[in-house]
Amino acid sequence: MNDTTVLWADLTAPELNALATRGACVLVPVGSTEQHGPHLVTGTDSILVSEVCERAAQAMTAQGHACVVAPTLWFGLANHHIDFGGTFTLSLATYSMLLADICASICSAGFSDIVLVNGHGGNMAALTAITNEIAVQSVHPIYTTTYFIEAAAEINALLETQSGLQHAGEAETSMIWAISPQRVRIGSLVDGPNFDLQTVLQPQLRRFETFSALTPNGVSGQARNASPEKGEALLAASANVLAQNLIHRGSSA
Repeated sequence: MNDTTVLWADLTAPELNALATRGACVLVPVGSTEQHGPHLVTGTDSILVSEVCERAAQAMTAQGHACVVAPTLWFGLANHHIDFGGTFTLSLATYSMLLADICASICSAGFSDIVLVNGHGGNMAALTAITNEIAVQSVHPIYTTTYFIEAAAEINALLETQSGLQHAGEAETSMIWAISPQRVRIGSLVDGPNFDLQTVLQPQLRRFETFSALTPNGVSGQARNASPEKGEALLAASANVLAQNLIHRGSSA
């Protein structure tokens, strides 16, 4: 058994079979490839959710809870970002079928504990509906969560100028800066309007709006207040909350 990695793609089939026999939890990072203003790369959501999942899986493994991280879904529902360019998006039907087939493949590999960990706000409503359908068809429970909602209190405590993780603002810029400085175009850092992303994503009476109707530059939040040190603290907090909530979910599920 390879004890140095928690990544599915870096393990052999026999190693994964052994993890399945041990009842390992499989985290499936669910991201997006979309515009993130002039200063962040389009893979931001996928990069961040991958990093949080890997750190969480390592923490769980260190505490005796076997965990493996499946390859990241780099696409999602992002049609509200299309106006700015650089964006991939799927139809709801395609997205639903892909997730169902991915979960079925994981079950076929012998695993029975699957958690879809989301890193893109535009996926949230769809994931809830899709996982409900998958769960009905599956003999195993399928969990879903959004890491920045899971760790909202801890994220808020670390931010200076915005509430919660917004889009290419203080939090996301800081975290990408901590992971991969070359993916931040420092000379192009811009701020955008502050709005409460969690409130925007809640179900209430509203019509569909593109992101360009909310912000002129594709950014929400204060990117100029980002720092790699803040990013490392945000990543650590997000991964720790996710790991602990997954470990203890049996007592509250």
